[in-house]
Amino acid sequence: MNPLLRKLATGASACALAASGLLMASSPASAATSCLGSTCTGKDPSTTTCQNDARTVKTASWGVELRYSPSCRAAWARKTSGASFDTDIKVANSQGASYSAYYGGNGTVFTRMVNDLDITAQACEQREFGYSCTDWY
Repeated sequence: MNPLLRKLATGASACALAASGLLMASSPASAATSCLGSTCTGKDPSTTTCQNDARTVKTASWGVELRYSPSCRAAWARKTSGASFDTDIKVANSQGASYSAYYGGNGTVFTRMVNDLDITAQACEQREFGYSCTDWY
C-alpha cells in the first residue's frame, strides 16, 4: 500500500471512531426521569418513566388506588377491578390540582398525574350513590 493511501485510510478510520464516540456521548441516559414534581402535573403516567417505580401507597374501600412514583414525586389514581359501572376516579393534591377518569367496569383505568413533591395526594372513586377515598399520602 502506498504511504499516502495508508495515511488517508488511517485518518478516515480515526474520524469515524471519533464521530461514533460523539454520538454515543450525546445519547440521553436511559434511567433519566421524564418529569419531577410539578413538571409531572397533567402528564400521562404510561408515557413517562414514572410508571417504572410506581407503587400503590393507599387503597380505598371500593378499590381505587393511589399510585406514587418516588423518582418522579408524582401521584395518580388507578382502578383495576370491581363490579362498579359508571364510576369516576379522581386524584387530587393538597394544592388543589386534580384529574379524573371514567371507569366503565372493565380493564385498568388511571388518571393523569399530580405533583406530590413535599405535599400530599388522595385518590377517590365516585359512584351514583356516594364516594370512597383513600387517606392522604
